[in-house]
Amino acid sequence: MIINTDLHIHSKYSMATSKNMIIPTIAAECQKKGIDLIATGDAFHSAWLNHMENHLTQINNTGIYAINQSIGDFSTNFITTVEVEDNHRIHHLIIIPSIDVAWSMRDEFVTKNMDADGRPKIRMDASQIIEIAQDYNCIMGPAHVFTPWTGLFKEYDSILDCYNTKPDFVELGLSADTYLADRIGQLNDYTFLTNSDSHSPWSHRIAREFNRICLDELSYDGVVSAIKNNRIIENYGLDPRMGKYHQTGCSSCYKIYSTSDASKLNMRCSCGGRIKKGVLARIDELADEDKAHNQGNHPPYRYIVPLAELLSAIYDKGVTTKFVKTRYDKLIELFGDEISVLVDADVDEIAKHDKLLAGVIKQYRMNELNVIVGRGGRYGQVDYST
Repeated sequence: MIINTDLHIHSKYSMATSKNMIIPTIAAECQKKGIDLIATGDAFHSAWLNHMENHLTQINNTGIYAINQSIGDFSTNFITTVEVEDNHRIHHLIIIPSIDVAWSMRDEFVTKNMDADGRPKIRMDASQIIEIAQDYNCIMGPAHVFTPWTGLFKEYDSILDCYNTKPDFVELGLSADTYLADRIGQLNDYTFLTNSDSHSPWSHRIAREFNRICLDELSYDGVVSAIKNNRIIENYGLDPRMGKYHQTGCSSCYKIYSTSDASKLNMRCSCGGRIKKGVLARIDELADEDKAHNQGNHPPYRYIVPLAELLSAIYDKGVTTKFVKTRYDKLIELFGDEISVLVDADVDEIAKHDKLLAGVIKQYRMNELNVIVGRGGRYGQVDYST
């Protein structure tokens, strides 16, 4: 069984998250997207757990949840997850066997208030957190491992130094891809996950990065087995140059700096803003060699951009305008879902309905993009005029 899955999102109870991040809306948008399995996110927050229990039903004790039929008929299922922050402000993704297990785990952690945020601040080291996660048969790994604010590699040079044991996966984040991460020898044996970390249910945010996975069965155990045995068929995500921390740059004026120049300036820009070391610079520091270490251990990484964003850029219309929505809905009607348009549909078939879009999608599939790189907290942009 091959599925498309996004294993890291948030609920409306996380900071700076859309009020529309509720189960029915998430399910509806993921169905249009073509996502078969979506994370619940925020599974240590009591109000969100109650919301989940009121809207989801576990399928035959598998640890996979379907939305209640009384709410609507949706094909997307859910798996219980949470992102947590540790003592060092490093973020970790935990995939949990069930909602009941999430309820039980809440009391195991040291925190001022587990319900203060959907992504709780746990006053424990990662080694302590992963020990509890393993006791409850969860799997766990670093979230957006290269992110310079809260990724593991902002604090450590080695994953094992953080956990004191081997975690189950590594989530790459928006500013890196497999080919960059494969330059780091210590990552060679890890399964790479690409997830959206979405704070909004809308199609240009949720599942903007996703995994295509081969499962023996649709169950929590099936997902765990696929991740532990690296049965990821393909990872899909943004070109890492689009990530907002790809290059070293100022977080105020967004000027790009070389690592040496930034160091000479003590990480302060001439404008007075703070210079943030980019993911590419951090990977250069950690890399074993100039070329990929061993790409054979990991599947292909395919570049995509959300369909609504493509239409917005091509036609110079706002991503939420009626113009973009009408074209988006028509394409979903024709091809079934967004992932089919971006990844699977024949480009010539797309061209029958939208030649400009077909040309851009072909560029993505052939990796022929001209990108203005992201830096300092500003997302990169693709120049579609070339």
